[in-house]
Amino acid sequence: WPPVRSVGGSSLDMVSAHKALAVSLLLCLLAGPTLAASNGTVTPDHKEDLHPEAKASADAFIYTCGIIGVCFAGFLFFIVSRISLRGSESGDTESLLSTSRASDDELEAIYETIRAGARAFLWAEYQICFIFIACFSLVIFALVSHTNGPEGSTWDFDAGGLTAVTFVVGGLTSILSGFIGMMVAVYANARTAVSAKKEGEAGWMASFNAAFRAGGVMGFSLCAISMVVLYVLAVLYRSHFSVIDDKGKTWVNYKMLFECLAGYGLGGSAIAMFGRVGGGIFTKAADVGADLSGKVIGVGDGKKLDEDSPFNPACIADNVGDNVGDVAGMGSDLFGSFGEASCAAMLIGASSAAIAEAGWGALVFPLYISAFGILVCLGVSFVATDVYPVKKEEDIENVLKVQLFLTSVGMTVVLFPLAYGALPASIDLGATTGVTPLMCYVAVVSGLWGGCLIGFITELYTSHSYTPVRDVALSAETGAATNIIYGLALGYQSVILPVIIISLIMFTSVKMCGMYGVALAALGMLSTLATCLAIDVYGPISDNAGGIAEMAELPGEVRDKTDALDAAGNTTAAIGKGFAIGSAALVSLALFGAFITRA
Repeated sequence: WPPVRSVGGSSLDMVSAHKALAVSLLLCLLAGPTLAASNGTVTPDHKEDLHPEAKASADAFIYTCGIIGVCFAGFLFFIVSRISLRGSESGDTESLLSTSRASDDELEAIYETIRAGARAFLWAEYQICFIFIACFSLVIFALVSHTNGPEGSTWDFDAGGLTAVTFVVGGLTSILSGFIGMMVAVYANARTAVSAKKEGEAGWMASFNAAFRAGGVMGFSLCAISMVVLYVLAVLYRSHFSVIDDKGKTWVNYKMLFECLAGYGLGGSAIAMFGRVGGGIFTKAADVGADLSGKVIGVGDGKKLDEDSPFNPACIADNVGDNVGDVAGMGSDLFGSFGEASCAAMLIGASSAAIAEAGWGALVFPLYISAFGILVCLGVSFVATDVYPVKKEEDIENVLKVQLFLTSVGMTVVLFPLAYGALPASIDLGATTGVTPLMCYVAVVSGLWGGCLIGFITELYTSHSYTPVRDVALSAETGAATNIIYGLALGYQSVILPVIIISLIMFTSVKMCGMYGVALAALGMLSTLATCLAIDVYGPISDNAGGIAEMAELPGEVRDKTDALDAAGNTTAAIGKGFAIGSAALVSLALFGAFITRA
């Protein structure tokens, strides 16, 4: 495995490889031999709906959690929007007011330029994405519609059309999530810099809260929207694949239902490829370009410029690029992992007669995990902003770690009664028999805490507060060669524990519940997605705030705060990549399980 890159680095190759594997597996899953869809008669694939009341309960709970998530995201955005870009104090003298107004004008101009650059990039990228979605949906329609059954080659346009629709919806939802995150990030960057103007503890608290709450807007909106959209599709397709017999009993072809839903994850993964690869190239090109422009070309006479100097023409593209890769790209990436893991878990679960007989609540148990995740992340989010706020530089990383840890603890507590309440007492999953709710709980929790540990290990190797990064800095005293060699060696060392953790998660989950357990482990790792995204998006917002503060030539104490936030933000970006890679590895194996079940 390639190393986890240190501060400011990129892990595009690893994430892109997992995404390519996931897309390939989903194509195999969708294009394989399709069984007969519902045509008004009960087939062997139809299962009787023994608990119709379970659907009403699932509807109420999942929709309620989704609405709560969206409303809380709106609440966070409202708080951030109340921060004025005009940060002058009424008690200042006229000379100070004049200087402050000039810096405010400069700050606002830079902020508007970055926003315009972000919109320009998104429009250019999403134009290509729209064309790809339109063309590839036709390919999926043709591949899935063509079936090979006992009677030979036939065409089932019903299944092909429904799968193509879920692909389009998944792609558009991924685009929407990335757009929301990107716009909120570039909206909050200047407000974070303005908040850092406050003196003492108030400045630390206000600037951190502005960036963290803006990250929470994307985290909660993405989780809520993606979950609700997937569930709405599942409910609509459930009605489509339902048959009422002569006795008034309802029979549902769950296997076909969840096979068609697999297109949702494929749509999200396809857009993630554009966001990760295309956006990542733009990010690194802009970053390196800004360094070359300032440190190599300079302004003549041997004078060099800082990366975020107001005289460096590439600094705007650099600040736009920070958001492209770590906000829009990361959001689409984790959205794709969520869609794939959910679809794989529900498809594998539908192959179990016990889960199907237990009712709709057991079948959508994977979505229950995500719904509870929204509630737990919401409750814990107040710890970082109100209960245990940032008051000095040393508090920043500690607060973020506490946030991640408490979210994992909360999910560990709520998942136990959830597993026993939603799942049947005994489940047979192919070769794995006698699976109990406790085993499913262990599988989910293994992924949950594995992701938490990967996040902490990533922080250890990428944070300036710990020895590894400081040793890399010291190695530069003897030249660039030793710095590169030491950094590369440390990168290779940093992946040893994450690989062991992911392997243990896979072993434990397969031992407990077979491939269904792997899918549940992936969902366990993604159950804290709202918090993880908030922490991850906090990074580029703080980075932009530091760049804006330097370009607007704000006072030194302001830049001290934004630089500290930026340093912690580089670490949070690395933590987000650790989650993305870990969840993608589990999702890839889960999709193998779904493909085997499908075949």
